[in-house]
Amino acid sequence: MSKLRLEGKVAIITGAASGIGEAAARLFAENGALVVIADIQDELGAQVVASIGPQKSCYRHCDVRDEKQVQETVDYALETYGSLDILFSNAGIIGPLGGILDLDMGEFDKTMAVNMRGAVIAIKHAGRAMVARQIRGSIICTASVTGCVAGAGPHAYTISKHALVGLVRTASCEFGKHGIRVNCISPFALATPMGDSANMEKSELEAMCCAASNLKGIVLRPPHLAEAALFLASDESAFISGHNLTVDGGFTVVNPSLGFYQ
Repeated sequence: MSKLRLEGKVAIITGAASGIGEAAARLFAENGALVVIADIQDELGAQVVASIGPQKSCYRHCDVRDEKQVQETVDYALETYGSLDILFSNAGIIGPLGGILDLDMGEFDKTMAVNMRGAVIAIKHAGRAMVARQIRGSIICTASVTGCVAGAGPHAYTISKHALVGLVRTASCEFGKHGIRVNCISPFALATPMGDSANMEKSELEAMCCAASNLKGIVLRPPHLAEAALFLASDESAFISGHNLTVDGGFTVVNPSLGFYQ
């Protein structure tokens, strides 16, 4: 029997009650990790724990905008499981959909608070715990193709994800001397509960994503991103840090506008 890829590891996953975070929580637990599911969706979080099993996971209410709640979640992981080896900072919102000319600055601030500030807080407190305990940990953030190119998403979301890629790079610089890796995953568009603000059925949203995708014949779904996160969380990526892993089927490196190869 092959060794589990995260055997003996402890992970906190924010935004883990649904979507990419939920898929990662299940996959991490299947690979031997003890998982703290951190979210504000209490009922869904409890359901995820029940399906994974309370011997492998637990739920913690955590609004990533609130530094006290994030610190308490880190402390809870340490008290419950005795370590913290992996942070998957995945919580995020799509934010306002309109243009800059009509941008609601309150909604913009909320988007930055969740997507950007929340990741800073999570990295700050998880990183402190890892450094204090001399844990050669792995920190992963969910970014987006909108953090690589413009025109792939709403303004506030795009700005927050560009900033998140910068956060990963600068954090990897500081944490390198401690043996802590910091990376991010940038998915192409996919149907998750976060896309509900688009007011589209899942099948409609998937069809739209497939039409815009460069790589045909496959529908990007949360388990694909969970596999990428598992790779970055495991020792298989032991010398990878400061990296933005695009899971986008080539979307960010292809410009089809001139019609070549079609």
